[in-house]
Amino acid sequence: MTTPSLSGTNNTMANATVIPLARDASSRFLPWLIAFMVWLAALALAAVLVLSSFGDQWRNTLTGTLTVQIAAAPDDHKITTELRVQSALRIIRATPGIVSAKPVPLNQISDLLAPWLGRDLLTETLGLPIPRLIDVKLKQGVDFDVAALWERLNKEISGTQVDDHGVWLDKLIALASAIEAIAFAILILISVAGIATVVFATRTSLTIHRDVIELLHVMGARDEFVADQFHRHAMFLGLKGGVAGVALALITLWILGSLWQNVESSLLPPASLDFLQWTGIIAVALVAAAISTITARYTVLRALGRMP
Repeated sequence: MTTPSLSGTNNTMANATVIPLARDASSRFLPWLIAFMVWLAALALAAVLVLSSFGDQWRNTLTGTLTVQIAAAPDDHKITTELRVQSALRIIRATPGIVSAKPVPLNQISDLLAPWLGRDLLTETLGLPIPRLIDVKLKQGVDFDVAALWERLNKEISGTQVDDHGVWLDKLIALASAIEAIAFAILILISVAGIATVVFATRTSLTIHRDVIELLHVMGARDEFVADQFHRHAMFLGLKGGVAGVALALITLWILGSLWQNVESSLLPPASLDFLQWTGIIAVALVAAAISTITARYTVLRALGRMP
């Protein structure tokens, strides 16, 4: 029997499977564990990406804006209510620091109120007075005095409300950022748990095949040859479990996306990911395979270095 093939001079034999790792119990349960952790990691990553997109949408649409609410006229007369709106527009547009002020169409206001009050209560037959809204855009970088505008409006138009989006927008973005940080922490913990699982499975395989490894050493095999055996096997298991986990995650995200679309669009922003974000989620399978490969190789080389 010749030994050069094991020491690396014969590439064909060096790439052959010499250690029967596929017969280990770890070969059966490790892909399932990796699939489960990849599924959780992909969902956590999707949550981070969706929350990040929510924050961007809220910043782009609500930063530097106000909403002025004009109560309907006491007698609910359309002409009187319209005069109140025009008076508010005149005051708002004459205020320094305001770029534009546009009244929100009545049908859009009805769409906003429908999820809470129902379409039937908003019909003209019932005569429910609907307040009018005005969207106000502020100049960027201007320290605008919302309270002063509110006071001027109420002097001429009683019952006027001014909603400063910046007050609750900061709280909403802070909440989304906190949830995003928690999801990211979960992603890190899952990665650490995955590494620990691969280390445990690799050490178990080393113990099971200790006699075979010692025989290979006697025949002239180097530690790198043994490590190659383990890391190729770990790469296969990691890729197998990673693909299964990502597939489950995509199915889960599709179900959640379908449920999200059934929610009124006026209540929640659209939850969508772009091509690069979907690519990042799918790439979790490759990351799992890479982590399994690197972890297994490092574990084997470290363990073999301690062998007498």
